[in-house]
Amino acid sequence: MTPPIEPVVSRRQLLQSAAVAALSAGAIGALSCSGRAADEPFQVGGLPVTCNLTLPIVCAVRAARNGAAAHGETRFAYQYSKYSGWPEIKESLMAGRIQAAYMLAPLVMDLADKQIPVKIVSLGHRSGAVIMVRTDSPYQHFRELAGKVIAIPSRFAVDLLFLRKMLAQEHMTPTDIQIVEMAPPDMPAALYANAVDAYCTGEPFGAAAQHAGYARPLRMTRDEWPRYICCVLTAREELIRDHREMFQDLVDHVLAAGVWLDARQENRTRAAELAAGRDYFNQDPNIIKFVMENPTDRVTYGDLRMVRSEFEDLMRLSVEAGTLRQPVAYERYVDESFARHAQPVPISL
Repeated sequence: MTPPIEPVVSRRQLLQSAAVAALSAGAIGALSCSGRAADEPFQVGGLPVTCNLTLPIVCAVRAARNGAAAHGETRFAYQYSKYSGWPEIKESLMAGRIQAAYMLAPLVMDLADKQIPVKIVSLGHRSGAVIMVRTDSPYQHFRELAGKVIAIPSRFAVDLLFLRKMLAQEHMTPTDIQIVEMAPPDMPAALYANAVDAYCTGEPFGAAAQHAGYARPLRMTRDEWPRYICCVLTAREELIRDHREMFQDLVDHVLAAGVWLDARQENRTRAAELAAGRDYFNQDPNIIKFVMENPTDRVTYGDLRMVRSEFEDLMRLSVEAGTLRQPVAYERYVDESFARHAQPVPISL
């Protein structure tokens, strides 16, 4: 087993520690939807990353279905709430400013281990992480990054576990490289300025530098870890308990959006155009399209099954990395019931 990585302490980690210390299970249990008017849309937080691409589709499709619904038909409304970082999205979920969120799977495990009652109810994607180097760099093999500076988004990010997998594959240890934490939007510029030698993150921040011509992927999860899990739909347990019909509808739409995305390239192009809008990612649509096309399975969405063994492997890797302090029972952080009972939803955009 490789020794745990000891990343530098960042503002992000300090925020995470402070948030966990400030929130007790009792405080969380007292939160509910009582502060949300019945006609207000259900706020679902996410980052402007292609791992969260199913969320804009869900919001848009549900809004269209509501507009066409017959009198008396149940209407649920979901609103995408954009965040720039994992600590902020976690704090908003805990404080009740949003009711659900796409979260890092190891972060949810850590919250559950700290007695904060949250559950994963669906996957959001498969694969989607890359290790990027400069186009003009000599690196062709991962081993050539020995002694180099590599950026990751967070110690809770599955990108860190991907990096550790590559290290183990090359019979290297975390001490063979220098790891720094960095916000993904800052990574392309840092690589361009030679402030880092490589970075490991989710899309579209790899594609942004590749599309601009100064970076190339050294490794992709599509090749090394195709069943990769990162972002998962998560909510507080009392909301899941009190609003089961709505959560079932939400998961139905997430899974349907995933199938729709992988069904035809035209659907992925349409999703890129939708997600690029100001109400969602507010990004250059050409960058998102680049992710969807180069190659077409750079990120996948069609198979969002909740597989216990995959989560337990992820948990084990997180413990080995020092991200989690101890193993966490699957039932403490996952609620499979919605995925098991999911019904097909027509997607029309």
